[in-house]
Amino acid sequence: MTLRWLVVPTVALAAAGAALTLHAPDVPAPRRPAATAPAAANDASGTSAAARPPLLTPRVVARFPHDAQAFTEGLVWHDGALYESVGLEGRSDVRRVDLTTGKVTARAVIPPAQFGEGLAAYKDRLVSLTWHDGIAHRWSARTLKPLGTARYTGEGWGLTSDGRALTRSDGSATLTFHDPVTLAEQRRLDVTLNGRPITQINELEWVDGAILANVWHAPFLVRIDPANGHVTAIVDLRAIVAEVGATNPEAVANGIAWDAGKRRLFVTGKLWPTMFEIALPAK
Repeated sequence: MTLRWLVVPTVALAAAGAALTLHAPDVPAPRRPAATAPAAANDASGTSAAARPPLLTPRVVARFPHDAQAFTEGLVWHDGALYESVGLEGRSDVRRVDLTTGKVTARAVIPPAQFGEGLAAYKDRLVSLTWHDGIAHRWSARTLKPLGTARYTGEGWGLTSDGRALTRSDGSATLTFHDPVTLAEQRRLDVTLNGRPITQINELEWVDGAILANVWHAPFLVRIDPANGHVTAIVDLRAIVAEVGATNPEAVANGIAWDAGKRRLFVTGKLWPTMFEIALPAK
């Protein structure tokens, strides 16, 4: 999902008592209509004040080196190690990365005609998506040797797992849940912000029972309730994006990994030289 002509609409956000603007490029409409939030008492802007998700400002805990040539599409912490999926045709791979040094310690190459996308861990294996091909690759997490492929319908953007299902984004406002073994579709979830669908959902990560998601070309994460699709919080990455100071318009925030054992949250971006460990306020 890169290098295309963009029309950029604005989606108004209201959080922490102040108005924000979240910029996200257009994509084709989802294959079915997004859910509409129940009517509520609205203020002058037409949004229920009680429904407005809070704006969370993260604290940077640590900074680590990151491969500035990596077009990051997926990031996951699994069994004490950091794994990353890198995109672009002819440059796509799945890699194990040393957090402290940023060095690649193991690598599995995706066929050169395919554009590598989201990455998730399930049991002792990794699953990575491709953008347009509808092919999911399975890899041994220990060796990164290929373990076969599976098919899915639609685009592949982000991928995450809660241990029971694989959750996929496709650039629309809809998340699709798949059987982790067969990739058969289990259900879909329409994501809404203040009752309106939010598109361009990209990289995904399960964190404490909720789904954190990058929004393509936006310096924010959204926290999604997996039961109803409502955005329950917005994480403001603008200070981190400003610190990176990328000049390439495609060097956007993308990549979320959660180390549940040590309760560490990592974020990075495409072509970023830095991986950030961040902490969120308790809200």
